[in-house]
Amino acid sequence: MWSVYAQDRPAPQHPGTSAARHKCCKPRPYTAPPMHTPARNAADVRRAFIAFFQEKAGHTVVPSSPAIPFEDPTLLFTNAGMNQFKDVFLGQGTRNYTRAVDTQKCIRAGGKHNDLEDVGRDTYHHTFFEMLGNWSFGDYFKEEAISWAIELLTKVYGLDPNRLYATWCAGDPKQAVAPDDESRNLWLKFLPADHVIPGSMKDNFWEMGETGPCGPCTEIHYDRIGGRNAAHLVNSGDPDVLEVWNLVFIQFNREPGGTLVPLPARHVDTGMGLERLVSVLQDKRSNYDTDLFTPIFDLTAKITGAKPYAGTLEGAADIAYRVIADHVRCISIAVADGAAPGSEGRNYVLRRILRRAIRAGHQHLGAREPFMFKLVPAVIETLGETFPTLVQQATKVVHTIREEEIAFGKTLERGIALFDEAAKRAGAAKCISAQDAFSLHDTFGFPVDLTQVMAEERGFTVDVAGYEKLMESARERSREGGTKADGMRMPPPDVLEKLRTALHISGSDDSSRDDPKPTNTDIAAIWDGNALINKAVEEQRVALITRKTPFYAEGGGQVGDAGFFEISSDAGRTHRFKVEDTQRSGEFVMHLGRIEHGTVTVGEHATLTVERGRRERIAANHTGTHLMNHALREVLGEDVEQRGSLVSDDRLRFDFTHSKAMSADELARVEMLVNAAIARTMLVDAIVVPLELAKGIHGVRAVFGERYPDPVRVVSVGAKVTDMLADPANPQWRQCSVEFCGGTHTRSSEEVQHFAILNEGASSAGVRRIFAVTGTAAHAAEATATHIEQRLAAARKLTGEALAEEATAIAGALAELPVSTVFRHRMEPAVAELRERAKEWRKAQEGANRDVVVAQARTIAEEMSGAMIVASVSGADPAALLSALSAVRAKRPESAILLMSADEAEGKVAIAADVPKAMQDKGLKAGDWVRAAAEACGGKGGGRPDFAQAGGKEPARLPEALRAAKAFAGARIGE
Repeated sequence: MWSVYAQDRPAPQHPGTSAARHKCCKPRPYTAPPMHTPARNAADVRRAFIAFFQEKAGHTVVPSSPAIPFEDPTLLFTNAGMNQFKDVFLGQGTRNYTRAVDTQKCIRAGGKHNDLEDVGRDTYHHTFFEMLGNWSFGDYFKEEAISWAIELLTKVYGLDPNRLYATWCAGDPKQAVAPDDESRNLWLKFLPADHVIPGSMKDNFWEMGETGPCGPCTEIHYDRIGGRNAAHLVNSGDPDVLEVWNLVFIQFNREPGGTLVPLPARHVDTGMGLERLVSVLQDKRSNYDTDLFTPIFDLTAKITGAKPYAGTLEGAADIAYRVIADHVRCISIAVADGAAPGSEGRNYVLRRILRRAIRAGHQHLGAREPFMFKLVPAVIETLGETFPTLVQQATKVVHTIREEEIAFGKTLERGIALFDEAAKRAGAAKCISAQDAFSLHDTFGFPVDLTQVMAEERGFTVDVAGYEKLMESARERSREGGTKADGMRMPPPDVLEKLRTALHISGSDDSSRDDPKPTNTDIAAIWDGNALINKAVEEQRVALITRKTPFYAEGGGQVGDAGFFEISSDAGRTHRFKVEDTQRSGEFVMHLGRIEHGTVTVGEHATLTVERGRRERIAANHTGTHLMNHALREVLGEDVEQRGSLVSDDRLRFDFTHSKAMSADELARVEMLVNAAIARTMLVDAIVVPLELAKGIHGVRAVFGERYPDPVRVVSVGAKVTDMLADPANPQWRQCSVEFCGGTHTRSSEEVQHFAILNEGASSAGVRRIFAVTGTAAHAAEATATHIEQRLAAARKLTGEALAEEATAIAGALAELPVSTVFRHRMEPAVAELRERAKEWRKAQEGANRDVVVAQARTIAEEMSGAMIVASVSGADPAALLSALSAVRAKRPESAILLMSADEAEGKVAIAADVPKAMQDKGLKAGDWVRAAAEACGGKGGGRPDFAQAGGKEPARLPEALRAAKAFAGARIGE
């Protein structure tokens, strides 16, 4: 029945179809295939959706974007199909097609969309799911979207139209939203009137955020039971009347203040959860009863030895099965796409997810050994064909999950035991205390939501508010998202469209940015963060837009240019605008800065000048980054993948996948390879070529998860790109650095001058981070290293106090000054040897000093006696003072003893006391005694009743502290 829409072959790819070709609103007629019989597998369902829109409606098949949105800091995870097209909806980007279809990897386990807490408890919530979607970018709209949806569901998938219900947006006068009568009338062509239901703004009006693109949506619901009118059950939470497809019509932009402005181009964004659709087509009342999950259940039972999954909602074992199956899918996809369980941000969410599953398997399925990693093959069986990254990264996925299981397994049993004790302590209150929840998290790695799950299983609650207070100082986790430091809002879609149409600005031509010479042009527009204005005044912060510019706008990890505009006014005066940053909004380059003097008016002539020295430093750092990326691949292997970068004028930062810290030898080899490439004076070449041709170059590097334009700019160090394109399979290109990159670079490797790695460390789980410098900064690091090495050679000849001081100073310089980490590793043994010599000298000095102090103590013991001895000794540090205390105690075991020593040079007073049992019984406690003495000389302290230490900060008040100590003790023992 599924005809060409479900053939067991990958759907062919073809170029996008232009809006012009599809300007006719009517879908072309075709002969419907026969009705289906249920029980088609999930792969067939997925293929049929893709093929329908590709073959019938001319949609381009677009691959899923990664589940980890590295390009979008506002998201923890990709949570909807629209994420990868957000720039199009915002009017800031375009595609070379106007119709698209895909199946998108989605994770909803944090932030606004979070289904984590519901997984396992019902039959349809998931942290990971597939979102089937079709899209129109300014092409077709409501009529086609609705007619194709009903056609696919009823004629291709064979659903009974009598079981379908459609909701439409009834609007809200208070929000100035009119009823979506167009959608309602379209649905009435296919469904009875009582199956077409008005919906609220909450259910039937989609918004990207408080501001931005938005519009009405229409939801398609399905009644699993049939043979009845289920209109009253739509959106009521009934599991048998469920939403299967949401069609969003993006036609407005919500401005600050709430005003709705029609968008210049209207879009369609639809989403249908594959798991739910498959459950309907396979006639299963639970998503978990479909063939997307049963292979995981079967393998789980085999590995753990537990009873097979029975599908009950209340059984602890069945809940555990659902949790494990969902969570292993989520973790596998996330790790394959570049994330890893960790302690912050999205990585911490993944750790929580994995640990919930591990605990469920341990307590309810009897898994006593790591088992989750063994389920990865079952995930690949159901998802690998559609998402090939999962297959490519299978070894990494298995290794990552296994390591996390082993780590958590070390504390799991003890954590469960602590929870049992906490539950007993809670007693009739049935509330796990904040302190116990904190201990479970801090000591045993139990996220608080896991503790809540365990508590709910017993009918308990958790003092979450108290827990959060205890955690406040400890969880300074990075917050994702936010606004740029400059705080200027970029133009929304309607403003961008005004620039294009009303002001006739087709965009900013920045083709001269690679060789930024002073450029003459007119001020085309001025943006103040809220509106386009005609004139800006002195000190006002604005963004100037021109039709051409030599400035580079921030992108691809490279910071934007700085510089200035010299603006000629009609009065013959020259005004100056300082460019502090350069950003891109759609096709427009935004020059952000302040007017230093004078005014700026639209239409005035300007000369644009990039700050050349800063640009050259940025270019050197960018080319240096490419050379380092290539060297890392040579030293660490092919598995190294870029995970992010920052290229500024003073340094470069590079994040890459690697499971452990780089060794000193590896760092030295990378630095050596980069400097060798610089010395070879290799050509740096860059041209724009078709993406498919560029991908064919042997050894080409691209950033994981990045979406590249077509055509794409290729940057090569070591060969001409045209030579590479002429012979793309040539293995010699592997010896060159070849990357997709839109940034600015030097003309040859020689202009990088020199390269030095300053630091290498962990960025997140499985990701390392390198900071490095090039050019003058790298030469300065080398000069600093030479100076430190000379000091080290001279210090070897020193002795005594001079040696000790210089050893400390050199160690500090090596740790704090910007020097190559390779040099730092090389010098560490020599510095350690120097410090060891200094340590031995200090030990000898301390021994000699201790002898002097003990001699003083013996004199005190001979000259003083009685119930209380309070005295001072000279030149005693805390360790020597304890030796003195022991010497007096040996002679006067019956006395309460307090000794003090002042160090004028250090501004410190050392205090120690020893009180025998008889004096404690009279009320003299050592801790209280030293505290009284310390407070008298500006310090504090305390300790046990029999022995305590303290410190003061005012040596000049030593006599006062001695008097205070005598008075305190005398008041308690009667002397």
